[in-house]
Amino acid sequence: MKKLVSLSFLIAFLLIGNHASSQDKKASPAATATGKSGNVTITINYSSPSVKGRKIWGDLVPFGKVWRTGADEATIFETDGDLKIEGQKLPKGKYSLFTIPEEKSWTIIINKKANQWGAYSYKQEDDVLRVKVKPGKSASFNESLGFVVADGKVSIRWENMEVSFKAQ
Repeated sequence: MKKLVSLSFLIAFLLIGNHASSQDKKASPAATATGKSGNVTITINYSSPSVKGRKIWGDLVPFGKVWRTGADEATIFETDGDLKIEGQKLPKGKYSLFTIPEEKSWTIIINKKANQWGAYSYKQEDDVLRVKVKPGKSASFNESLGFVVADGKVSIRWENMEVSFKAQ
């Protein structure tokens, strides 16, 4: 009888523990992309949403509107040295990264206010720089939003889209 009671408590404990840990998983988990451009380290901290069968471009992420380029908090773009983003100077520092997606071009925005929730308090007058780049089709489907820092550029990949900008 004691074994049966102990076994019941163990099963209940495991079920409660499993339920509690499954609730801790965020829908858009935190992620980090880090890489070097020359001697400069670039680190991007973001929340990574998933496609989950949804229409992303022009729907979940509307065209023509400022997007936090992730979920939850604004994406953080940090560099430990001076860079040029598509030829424009960016001093070393910690910034937020926003984008304005369009079908044929994207605006990449580096904003001086690093810690923001989403794009709700975004102000254009706090932009350090804005550049236009062309989106393209990614080599493969990307269920989760991701960033890659490599070969002197930063790439944003999600669903079937890839958008890259020079960071040298």
